[in-house]
Amino acid sequence: SHFGSSHFGRSWLEVSGSVGLESTSGFLKMGIDIKAGGRVKNKVRTIKSDNPYARLLAKLYKFMARRTDSKFNKVIAKRLNMSRRNRPPLSLSKLARFMAGKEGKIACVVGTITDDKRFYDVQKVTVCALRFTETARARIVKAGGECITFDKLALRSPLGQGTVLLRGPVKSRRAEKHFGLAPGVPHSKARPYVRSKGRKFEKARGRRKSRGYKA
Repeated sequence: SHFGSSHFGRSWLEVSGSVGLESTSGFLKMGIDIKAGGRVKNKVRTIKSDNPYARLLAKLYKFMARRTDSKFNKVIAKRLNMSRRNRPPLSLSKLARFMAGKEGKIACVVGTITDDKRFYDVQKVTVCALRFTETARARIVKAGGECITFDKLALRSPLGQGTVLLRGPVKSRRAEKHFGLAPGVPHSKARPYVRSKGRKFEKARGRRKSRGYKA
């Protein structure tokens, strides 16, 4: 019949077998239900910078994270591949606060170390960071400290022994202040997007007791 055999003289069973529908132990071979389950996505975070030194560091710590059992190396490899927004700078004052009572250890920051003019008493400390501002580097060196990079750290402490892993304030961007519960909603701390701050801007109902209610 027309259904039983194709134009090329093969039976329907032969054709179906060639496309993977043959019966194996009573069951048909089936494909994956892409629509319901979706494809498995393995999105790997990769460095976007064109800086060859940054890319080499990412490559180095990717290798060390794979070849050692050190959690420190895995965290550094992950952070080296992060966007700049997720590598916030750390000031000298915060660095001093975090390193209090940790003499002899190496402070590690995957980001920039910046100066803080309000802070006077810089202690002797060894700091490993991606970069240092000119004044921050000068003040650390003047106090008898040391500024090193991650390739030097890999030779000095391949497994992260004797280090203190620090990170700058990720949530202190101005944009973060606008996130959360909408402005005006009870218990909201979010900052509204206002053209200007003054008597005429967002000071009516919901903003003061004398105008109906204050949220």
